[in-house]
Formats: sequence, structure tokens, C-alpha cells
Amino acid sequence: MLLAEDDRAIRHALERALTLEGYRVTAVADGVEALAQAHRTPPDVLVLDVMMPGIDGLQVCRVLRAEGDRTPILMLTALVETQDRIAGLDAGADDYVVKPFDVEEVFARLRALLRRTSPEGAPGGVPAGAPTGVPKPPPAPDGQIEAAGLRMDVQARRAWRGTRELELTRTEFELLELLVRNAGIVLDHSRIYDRIWGYDFGPGSKNLAVYVGYLRRKLDEPGAPALIHTVRGVGYVLREE
Repeated sequence: MLLAEDDRAIRHALERALTLEGYRVTAVADGVEALAQAHRTPPDVLVLDVMMPGIDGLQVCRVLRAEGDRTPILMLTALVETQDRIAGLDAGADDYVVKPFDVEEVFARLRALLRRTSPEGAPGGVPAGAPTGVPKPPPAPDGQIEAAGLRMDVQARRAWRGTRELELTRTEFELLELLVRNAGIVLDHSRIYDRIWGYDFGPGSKNLAVYVGYLRRKLDEPGAPALIHTVRGVGYVLREE
């Protein structure tokens, strides 16, 4: 793991906690060091503070994504406004934690990110492929699934609405895949959290709403029907109306 955090106390505390959790941590103090270390020894996952001197966490994320680096990235941010969080997703981050945070939440989000990319899962986590709250139907023989005018190539991790290809982050793709595979079925918040993040962050979390909103903006087309619908107090459903 590569950890970039300019606050010395937070950096040392996180490094110690993550090491005790079983991670091998390389900790740096700024974005310049983070980029240099990522190029020198590519990590399995990055934890980036947003507000660092020189090159901030968002810029580090943008540079790595522009280079084709798809390593999972968890952002640490003291910014609580939705637009600030969306900026992180726009930069290519996979998830974020708002300061001050509970270290157990950091662990949970890291386990979820690593389960998606590592065949052996994350330290102390559920092995990749273990069953969760929402059963996942087997893929079609050609690896493609379709619903409500959407087509997804799961193996190539590409998605289209009609003929327009969608540019999706890892988490957005997995959320859309879950909705497409369960088209017409209302999925409650807890089941979506469990399936995508591997952890239910509770009714106070806005993480899912942020991702759904961001996904809607990428799916929606002028004059075309909305595809992702909110079922108030329950969750979300994919259907064409």
C-alpha cells in the first residue's frame, strides 16, 4: 500500500494501524513523493490525502489515470460538500473517506477495493468471490449483459447506452452492472452497500447517493427516459419508463 498524507500525526497513526492490520505500507508526505514511489514500486492500492502541498491528491490521481494506471485509489478528505467529493470521483478515485474518520471504516473500504482486484481478497477480508447479500447471476456466454437500452461487456469492462460508450470508474461500472443484472428489481441501500463495498455504512452515509448521482449524469441523455429510479426510503431500481 502507498499512503500519502502531509499531516505527520495522521500519517504515522494510519501507517501504524494499517501495518497492524496486515498491510505493507509505504508512507510519504506529499504528492510529488507519491507519484515517484508509485512509478518506482507500483502498489496494490493507494490512500491519498486530497489537500497536500505542491501536487495534491486529486492531481496525483489524474496523472496516474492519464497514464493508464487502474490501481484502486481511496481518497482522504476534509471536504464535506458533495461537489468536492464528485471532484475526487472525476479525477478517477474509486472511493473516499471524510475526515475525521474511524479507522475501521478505512479498513472496510480498503478490503472492499482490494476484493475487486485481488484473487485472494484483502487482509482479514472476505475472499474474492464470496457470496454477499445480492446473488450475482452467471454472465452470458459472450460476457455481455443488456437491460433498458444498456449493454455491458463485463469481461472488457465496457458499457454503452445505445451506441454511446460510457466512461465509468471501477465503482461506477460495478454499481451499473449490479443494477443491470437486477433490472426491474428494487435493491435496498444495505444490499447495494454489501455487494459493492462489502460493508453497510448505515443510513447516515451519502456515499451511495453520490455514486448514483454521478452515474445518472453519465447515463442521462436529452429527451431520453431516466434509467435509475429512486424508491424513497428503500433504494434504487433500473428500468426504462
